[in-house]
Amino acid sequence: MNRLIQLIAIALVFTACDTSSKWKPTQEVISESGIYVDLSPYGKQVMRHRDSMSAMFLSGANGVMPKSDLSPVGKLNYYPVEEVFKVKATFTPIENGEVFEMQTNTDRLPEYRYYGVLSFKMADTTLELTLYQNVEQPDYLFCPFKDLTNGKDTYGAGRYLDFQLADLDNPILDFNYAYNPYCAYNKEYSCPIPPIENHLQVPITAGEKTWH
Repeated sequence: MNRLIQLIAIALVFTACDTSSKWKPTQEVISESGIYVDLSPYGKQVMRHRDSMSAMFLSGANGVMPKSDLSPVGKLNYYPVEEVFKVKATFTPIENGEVFEMQTNTDRLPEYRYYGVLSFKMADTTLELTLYQNVEQPDYLFCPFKDLTNGKDTYGAGRYLDFQLADLDNPILDFNYAYNPYCAYNKEYSCPIPPIENHLQVPITAGEKTWH
């Protein structure tokens, strides 16, 4: 599920709605057919990333999409880019974090270690998300989460964010990069289910939406 691996695949490919009324955009935007578009350098950076993801999935380059969904001009579904959903966080390590088997949508039980907690604020609400260290890939920190958009605008089982150890020097949670697990596109995949401590009781109207 590691989106870092997907980014490597992108390089190979290229070489061969509504938001909460409390969380207003901080970047200048324009309206195109009722859709707000962030024209800032940050917004353009996120859009380039999204275009890369769409190209990789819908070309069939990563082999995730069923053949019936492949399209040379298709796009994955996203909320508009809003920099208000890019927030600074405080990292608190979990000393001697326990190794546990994370539940998935199948009988597969990958091992993760409780690594630390990211604390952050949105709309004056203090929230927390736990980071899990992949036992097989210790440089990879996994942040699966759920929020109040799941089953509505976003995939019902939750979405993911990825981190590397170096990211914790100046931790940033950027929900504009929140992405779907593979099983959101193809039921043949086995995907981790966000543990209960990562169920946010707020709507995160940022990042990737449901595919169908």
